Amino acid sequence: MDIADRYHRLLDILTGMESVVVGFSAGVDSTFLLGCSLKALGKDKVLAATALSETFPTFQSEEARSIAQSLGVDHHVFHTRELEIEGFKDNPPDRCYFCKHELYSYLVNLAEKKGYRHVIDGTNLDDEGDHRPGRRALEELGIRSPLREAGLGKGEIRLLSKQMSLPTWDKPSFACLSSRFPYGDTITPEKLRMVEAAEEFIRGLGFRQLRVRHHGDTARIEVEPADIDRLTSEGMRSAIVEKLKSLGYRYVSVDLQGYRTGSLNEVLRSGRGEEYR
Repeated sequence: MDIADRYHRLLDILTGMESVVVGFSAGVDSTFLLGCSLKALGKDKVLAATALSETFPTFQSEEARSIAQSLGVDHHVFHTRELEIEGFKDNPPDRCYFCKHELYSYLVNLAEKKGYRHVIDGTNLDDEGDHRPGRRALEELGIRSPLREAGLGKGEIRLLSKQMSLPTWDKPSFACLSSRFPYGDTITPEKLRMVEAAEEFIRGLGFRQLRVRHHGDTARIEVEPADIDRLTSEGMRSAIVEKLKSLGYRYVSVDLQGYRTGSLNEVLRSGRGEEYR
């Protein structure tokens, strides 16, 4: 089955759902899913829903509002308080389960109240290869993942998004700010603000794909391997060190391996995850 077949398969799946609430973060996957839902069902049968919280940076919420408005879809914005969920702030390896269960329980209730048949999310085929405890919450709540059901991976989603003129087709991958902390490191509002401010500053210097991993008083910066030389150039390095120290970091380091999705999951793949449970 080629990409065109999988795309039409996706539209058929969505058409069969009749009406949907889309968990919408303004990322590549959820934006594509929202666009396809509108194509398959029409605006009257689709609701985009975005959760705002301390783990969701400001620029993402602004992009979600902008994209929803440009697509002309009804957009429901609500607030979640992950840090108040029992077990979440302790940051165990299944942290995402608590967050997803809270978030999608709300969306299930919202769908029932407003008369939508299904709640759907942007999980794609490539998400099966990493540690994703949030999927268990989705399964428990009956959330559908049409992109995965249609067999679409990230590369195909980007290509189809470009063909649909969606603004996120080349947007860097993003995960909530809680993913910047090693398992077992307590997540606090203060730490979240440090990470968000650090990433916002570095992003403003022209680095698109990046993470600032929080290791106590040390910031470990990940950028694309091709960007490491620019990141560590004299003027750039000095500016970054000065800014991150002003935010409260004592040490500023660069990960020479470069950016990769889920780098903090490497401790789980090494077999040492039990010490964080």
